[in-house]
Amino acid sequence: IRAGWLIDGKGGPVRQNVRIAVKDGIIAGLRDAPAEPEGYLPEAIPDFSGCTAIPGLVDSHVHLTMRGSADEELRKRLRAASYESIRRVIGDHLQDHLNHGVVAVRDGGGVRGYALRCARGYPGPVCVRAAGRAWHREGRYGRLIGRPPAEGLGVAEAIRQDGERGDHLKIVNSGLNSLTEYGKQTAPQFDLAEMSAAVKAAAERGLSVMVHANGAEPVRVAVAAGCRSIEHGFFMGKDNLARMADKGVAWVPTVVTMSAYARIFEQTGRNPDVARRTLDHQLDQLAIARRLGVTVALGTDSGSPGVEHGAAVIEELQLFMQAGYSLPEAIPCAAVNGARLTGGEFGLIEPGRPATFVIVEGSPSALPESLKRVRAVFIDGIRHVETG
Repeated sequence: IRAGWLIDGKGGPVRQNVRIAVKDGIIAGLRDAPAEPEGYLPEAIPDFSGCTAIPGLVDSHVHLTMRGSADEELRKRLRAASYESIRRVIGDHLQDHLNHGVVAVRDGGGVRGYALRCARGYPGPVCVRAAGRAWHREGRYGRLIGRPPAEGLGVAEAIRQDGERGDHLKIVNSGLNSLTEYGKQTAPQFDLAEMSAAVKAAAERGLSVMVHANGAEPVRVAVAAGCRSIEHGFFMGKDNLARMADKGVAWVPTVVTMSAYARIFEQTGRNPDVARRTLDHQLDQLAIARRLGVTVALGTDSGSPGVEHGAAVIEELQLFMQAGYSLPEAIPCAAVNGARLTGGEFGLIEPGRPATFVIVEGSPSALPESLKRVRAVFIDGIRHVETG
């Protein structure tokens, strides 16, 4: 396959005029090839000389059973819909992801576990990793995406007794961000002893733990307990980011959610100032994470109000770049870092890796906007999106 430009996902410089050799679904070789006269290439060689190749992308935090609509009545109907109806919705959402170059998603939970159920029988090309139902403390935030332990059980024992086998475990350890009171933080739902026991119980089942946590103390507890990733992490502070860098804990910042809320509030006549200030603070934290070397994985929280599946990846990448990431630095966050969270071997374009990559129109200067114009998505060497 000939590509005009190549971003291999390692964070290095862009390469130009590259041949990607694919054999049996694996990248067999890469070599620079000088520009050749028009019509020189044999018809058997796909020619994307006016396009850019990037690794297949991962959205590391989605809610497949939810639409990105801000219409609360629609959102309520979806929460009450049958599994068969939701299965079709999930299929639509996965196609939306694929059309924007996303080859894998990591679902953050739903109250009925439909995303996990659907993933088990999903025949499509997008890799789906799902938590099933999340865990939260009785009376605290989380009922839309999970459930509390049964009465009399601690969260660790509830995890051990649970018959639901997800691909990872989701624990909620804070509340939501306030959209009316800037910087408001909530207490941890589980203390360090409880969270440590929960992470240990998950490990006994072979599961890593993703933790919804905002604010300094809920994040500190989750990191100290040994979680795999912090989801959201609004207002967690530099000290927590340093701890995450030291421990190798990944951060999925979901910045685009605050941008979406600011737009919704502007459109509906509500005050968007808190959402805007929260967005700016998260961008500041993202800049600090870049300097400290925190492993950051792109996740959009798609399915949240105003956050559309697939398309939101474009804005999240733009926000990463606004925070100081170059395009070659942002792509690994959206590719190999997410692939590691989902257990995939893809995420880099290099020999020996799966031939899983995306072809977008134009040069790298058109990215990430050109993800609206995906020419091809190759997964394990098979082309699944074909336009132009």
